[in-house]
Amino acid sequence: MEVPFNEMLDKVTDFIKDEANTRTVIGEPFTLGEFSCIPVIRVGLGFGTGGGEGQEGSNGGKKGGHGGGGGAGAGMGIEPIGFLASRNDQISFIPAKQNSGLSAAFEKVPGLIEKFMDMKQKEKNEEATEA
Repeated sequence: MEVPFNEMLDKVTDFIKDEANTRTVIGEPFTLGEFSCIPVIRVGLGFGTGGGEGQEGSNGGKKGGHGGGGGAGAGMGIEPIGFLASRNDQISFIPAKQNSGLSAAFEKVPGLIEKFMDMKQKEKNEEATEA
C-alpha cells in the first residue's frame, strides 16, 4: 500500500494556512483609541508517518503471508499569547497572561489551600489515632 505522502502534506499545509492564524483564533487587528492592536498567537505542530510491508507466502516465508500498512498523524496547538499595541512610533507587547507578581500568587492559591486542607486532615487523623 502506497501512502500519497506529498498529497497528504499539501492538504495539511493548506489546512494550517487557513486555520492557524490570528484571524481564526482571536480576531482581526483592531484600533482602540489611539492604539492599533494586533493579536499574537503561538502555534505548535507535530507530524508522524509510518509504513509497513509484508511478505508473500512461499516455501521460506510465513504461511500465505500478505502485508501492507501505513499511517499518518498530526497534532496542532494554538494559543493566544497577547497583543502588539502601537501608538505613534512606539510599539509594546501586552501579554494575555500575567505570570508574575500578584497574579502569579493568585494562581497558586488553589494549590496552597489544598495543601493546607491536607495538613489539617493529617493532623486530625494523628490526633484520632493517639486518643
